[in-house]
Amino acid sequence: MSKPPEYVGGHGLLAGKTVLITAAAGTGIGFAAARKALEEGAVVAISDKHERRLGQAADDLAAIAGARPLAVPCDVTAEADVQRLVDTAAAELGGIDVVINNAGLGGQADVVDMTDDQWHLVLDVTLNGTFRMTRAALRHMRARGRGVIVNNASVLGWRAQKGQAHYAAAKAGVMALTRCSALEAAEFGVRVNAVAPSIAMHAFLARTSSDELISELGSAEAFGRAAEPWEVANVMVFLASDYSSYMTGEVVSVSNRHA
Repeated sequence: MSKPPEYVGGHGLLAGKTVLITAAAGTGIGFAAARKALEEGAVVAISDKHERRLGQAADDLAAIAGARPLAVPCDVTAEADVQRLVDTAAAELGGIDVVINNAGLGGQADVVDMTDDQWHLVLDVTLNGTFRMTRAALRHMRARGRGVIVNNASVLGWRAQKGQAHYAAAKAGVMALTRCSALEAAEFGVRVNAVAPSIAMHAFLARTSSDELISELGSAEAFGRAAEPWEVANVMVFLASDYSSYMTGEVVSVSNRHA
């Protein structure tokens, strides 16, 4: 198993940009994306359903990156919350250049035993939440004639894994939403892309998945390890930046598993 590389610092890729990131509390990809966006020179707003953890994340980002982001509670399953988040961020930041849709929810259940509630909850947060945020962001960005949306999908949108039918279906939906909305948004100067990580190691995953599963998934990668959340965030930052100006409707795999 190879060791993770040294952390990559900022290069000003998002200088002068405003960035809104959902599900940014905790230690996962959303928090890593917020940190990277700040380090790349952006003015950042973050959201999360958990208000206490959201406040802690804002404090942690201030300590790490030197700037405290705007923090707005939001449950992406509630349309009123989504609209309030986008309106507040747009007003406070002077417009939103980039939205990173990171909110998602997983679970473990075989289809034969899965309840309607389990299915609907994962789909509502992961797919419907991304749709609600995308719709609100596109309405804002259409009026400005510019903007970028980066969605967080998963390699499970392509691959099969036992116990993950609801999550895989939701992430496949995120991929389709990305491609279709990108074609529509191109007409008014907005790009929509997605990342599809395989496995990124963070504290929440460690609490909700068995050591055996994490070891199995990590060892299947060519590097023999899970990604660091910031390695996924680096690709999000690239897609959010002008370096990816010719890309829209793309789903970029953040993985090194080829079998």
